[in-house]
Amino acid sequence: MKRFFTVLLLVLPVLAIADEARDLADNPVIERRMISLAEKVRCLVCQSETVASSRSDWSNDVRQIMRDKMIAGASDQEIMDLLVERFGKSVLFDPPVDKETMPLWGGPFILLLLGVGVLLFQLRRRSAVVAEPSLTPEAVQRAATLLEEEGKS
Repeated sequence: MKRFFTVLLLVLPVLAIADEARDLADNPVIERRMISLAEKVRCLVCQSETVASSRSDWSNDVRQIMRDKMIAGASDQEIMDLLVERFGKSVLFDPPVDKETMPLWGGPFILLLLGVGVLLFQLRRRSAVVAEPSLTPEAVQRAATLLEEEGKS
């Protein structure tokens, strides 16, 4: 029994030799093209990662769709159009400026202008409500007296 485990321990490392990782596509040119295109597509599961860097099942499926379409001879634009058709413009990291996406592009600037307007309105209203305190003649005389005494000492 002891010899069996010794032989097993000697043979086990030979069976565990790892090979170099291979591209999923047979053609490395298609794989590089797919990765460059996948960097422009947002993972809808991860939200903040590209399809190229995400390891979610959804991203794996999208990368496989891209490979299949590239092998079939589709251009990059045709593949992007297909993805936008299936998943909407939110799948793009850099959505185009059009009627549909204008609120996404203009919204932050509108909110900034609205915030500045509200701030200015509040400051003007506040300055109108807070009046400058005026000194009575007795307070002015007392302040003058205190200043004279301070100057003498």
